[in-house]
Amino acid sequence: MPRRLAAWLLLASSQVASPAWADERAFEQALAGFRELHRAEIRRAGIVGSSFYVVRDGRTLVADHIGQQDAGTNVPVDARTIYHWASITKTMTGIAIMQLRDRGLLKLDDPILRYVPELAAVHNPFGDTSAITLRQLMSHSAGFGGATWRWRDRDWQPFEPKSWSQLAAMLPYTEVQFRPGTRFSYSNPGIVYLGQVIERLSGEDFEVYVDKNILKPLGMHASYFDRTPPHLLPHRSHSYYIRDGKRTAAPFDVDTGVTVSNGGLNAPLPDMAKYAAFLLGDPQRRAEYDLVLKRSSLEEMWQPQIAAGEDFTQGRMAATTRSGLSFFIDQNEGIRIIGHNGDQNGFRAYLSLCPDQRMGSLLAFNTETRGVENNRSNRTTAESRIALATDGLCKALGTPGS
Repeated sequence: MPRRLAAWLLLASSQVASPAWADERAFEQALAGFRELHRAEIRRAGIVGSSFYVVRDGRTLVADHIGQQDAGTNVPVDARTIYHWASITKTMTGIAIMQLRDRGLLKLDDPILRYVPELAAVHNPFGDTSAITLRQLMSHSAGFGGATWRWRDRDWQPFEPKSWSQLAAMLPYTEVQFRPGTRFSYSNPGIVYLGQVIERLSGEDFEVYVDKNILKPLGMHASYFDRTPPHLLPHRSHSYYIRDGKRTAAPFDVDTGVTVSNGGLNAPLPDMAKYAAFLLGDPQRRAEYDLVLKRSSLEEMWQPQIAAGEDFTQGRMAATTRSGLSFFIDQNEGIRIIGHNGDQNGFRAYLSLCPDQRMGSLLAFNTETRGVENNRSNRTTAESRIALATDGLCKALGTPGS
């Protein structure tokens, strides 16, 4: 292995397997450039803490931790630091639905009313709500709006509604906003409805089901939903907002309540690296991974369902973005990119996979530098600039056979 390659891998605190068909020099240069950008943007934007991992062929190649998990006490970010992964939770919700499908308990084109009949109460000016399917909910094309709970405007109010009964009471005041299946509109409520499907078919709380069927089988033992157990509290990251150049602390260790299937996951980077390795796949671990979800079912989730390029708040915020089943798909200079991002309560997180290069990256920030808006300017935030720069690492690996 070249001396310089060994040097930067040691500097990045990595566990290394030399890429089998990559140009090592090109990857070394791309990584050096990315790490320089990552640090420069964090300094410029005033981000308190961030972590970055690269996973390839089941191994962590790069493990970077920068800044602090608690600015008040100067606790540094490290491998044990627990970030909130927000809407990346949706990918696990989708996997749970696919598990139930593969067990013969549902079909993706089943009407949601079969499992959540309370949704018959919504106002649907486009026809029969029984036409709305699980597939449409997974691809954000069912016609529901974005926000789950639009009435929280006081600090003393719960972070999210605690129970399904609260959401069910508001269904007669909920409107289907466009003809289902005709276009994309990112919808948190739609994923909450899928969470209800999981609970009602499995007979378990969403958190319990996912822990048993995804987290534990993948060895993600420091991952959990909502409030942090006491033994992990020292590692729970605080979070922050930056507005008009001023940093303020977000509420610590919040509970996402009934919206947990939409964004309740908390985990340290080593656990999320195990999740990324599972998503990328490994022929030598296929039997083990198939116990979670068959490879064919996972790749089915990565098939485009509908164009999502007009919504710059989600996916990779590009005009080329398409929505699959609980994942977003992009193509950048011939590189296929699968992923999801998340933002909630001051946290920003990015899961980006280049499956043809067998590589994935994980980015987490405990500071939001600007609120999300549906326009191209979202690509100019520090978090987005860093996340989009991970594409260069995939490009440096080339394409199979090139």
